[in-house]
Amino acid sequence: MNATSWPRGAVLAERLLWIDPTAHAFGDATVQDMRALPREGDLLVVNDAATLPASLCGHTEDGAPIEVRLASRERGSWLCIVFGAGDFHTRTEDRAPAPTLRAGSVIRFGDTLHARVDRVVSSRQVVVQFDRDGDALWASLYGLGRPIQYAHVKAALPLFHVQTGYASRPWAAEMPSAGRPLAWSLLLALKARGVHLARVTHAAGLSSTGDERLDATLPWPERFDIPEDTVRAVAATKRSGGRIIAVGTSVVRALEGSACQHSGRLTVGEGTTSLLLGPGATLHVVDGLLTGIHERSATHFALLQAFAELPLLEEAYGHAERSDYQGHEFGDSCLILGGVSLQARTRSRP
Repeated sequence: MNATSWPRGAVLAERLLWIDPTAHAFGDATVQDMRALPREGDLLVVNDAATLPASLCGHTEDGAPIEVRLASRERGSWLCIVFGAGDFHTRTEDRAPAPTLRAGSVIRFGDTLHARVDRVVSSRQVVVQFDRDGDALWASLYGLGRPIQYAHVKAALPLFHVQTGYASRPWAAEMPSAGRPLAWSLLLALKARGVHLARVTHAAGLSSTGDERLDATLPWPERFDIPEDTVRAVAATKRSGGRIIAVGTSVVRALEGSACQHSGRLTVGEGTTSLLLGPGATLHVVDGLLTGIHERSATHFALLQAFAELPLLEEAYGHAERSDYQGHEFGDSCLILGGVSLQARTRSRP
């Protein structure tokens, strides 16, 4: 799958691979066609987490360069991935190791922000605590930090390029990218057709650490918050026979994580989920999924198999690869939803 190296302008013209598990079929569309795919009474649930400027470049006390990537917040501390000299132009797996750190080591970012290492988890994982909190910390992070990005992106990204149109609280280490192409014109058109909208906030974590052994443990536990309005909207949609369509795997993890923790019942409030879904998983809440076109990594492709059988996914992804669909966070999209009604079907399985 070719990786898109920069955000494209006409998001509604981007390609959409649709997969209908009930008809064992798939086909080509555009994001614009999302206006017609959900039915009246369906509920589209988005992740409204804003993307943090989670990459901080600094120096250790002896002047060695270091990059700190904020992975998740643990009360007053942050779990981080650390690298040595270099930047995103170098593939993550080829980055220089971080300078040696110990509990108590101080990392300086510019002249104003310092972090003290609370705990060294591994040569690439540390837990740090900053020398300030509240508004002062957020001001420093937004003044000194940049978005996390990878070598397939051709230039440094401004923060606005990694935000969805409905982003709110700064919880996400990386962009919840499935919602990136959902322009407000599309969302309002869906609402006019009777498709309802709801939100969760989910702290989408890192997609890569550069360490194969650590990457095999992703995703790590992630925070989520489900508002009362969303719980009510899900219940009302279920009662009326509508479908719950998650925008992104982070929404699936939040909704299904909450349900798994409460005997299949979606519950209001904050939580943390370590949920990993795969073939044969029981979905208590979500009926369909809008996601990006990504590499066939173990966890992502396994989660897709909670919505569609592997042979159909393999066929559809093979078609996408042959048809030059674009991948990664600025790439094309995939909708897995039963009952898709489009005239042109690329392939239909018996």
